[in-house]
Amino acid sequence: MTRLTHVSNRDALLEGAKECLRTKGYAHTTARDLVAASGANLSSIGYHFGSKEALLAEAFDEVFMEWTGRLTAAAGGDEAASALERMGASWQRMLDEMPQHESLMLAFVESIGPSVRSPQLREKLADHYARTRAEVADSVRESLGDAPGADPDVIAAYLIAVHDGFMLQFLVDPANTPSGQQLTGALGAALAAALAAAQTA
Repeated sequence: MTRLTHVSNRDALLEGAKECLRTKGYAHTTARDLVAASGANLSSIGYHFGSKEALLAEAFDEVFMEWTGRLTAAAGGDEAASALERMGASWQRMLDEMPQHESLMLAFVESIGPSVRSPQLREKLADHYARTRAEVADSVRESLGDAPGADPDVIAAYLIAVHDGFMLQFLVDPANTPSGQQLTGALGAALAAALAAAQTA
């Protein structure tokens, strides 16, 4: 039998953590669950991550950064599209993909409360938000160019807040959370009305 290396142990723990987050959630995942799902030993959690909480936070980071990458790819898919059209494409994919991420989104929400009392977990989640803001801000810069006053980092923080707000709405009341098509249609109509009103004022 081939002995696992430290690198493969770490990767196995991350994959096991992702599986536990999907199937058990954050609050109900124990260190023994992580060991069973990964095939690694208990001491390897501390060796590679420092704690169970840090391991789960890193697993969250990998999963949600992958999702962020898909959303920013949707925004940049059509180079001829306007900035608003690109944003709409990203939001449409975000809402349309939420059902397949429901268990992970719930696990993420479960982790927020404990992070208030765990400096290590809070630092991990804050780092995740910082990396997400940076990736979204790059997409904003690509869409808007050097528009005066349009701070990409601030706009990125707003877009992330929109995502997290819809995530909470979907978890609480999925039947009344708009689809991507409904959102982009309603926002397009609202912006057109607002621009028309501004022109006649």
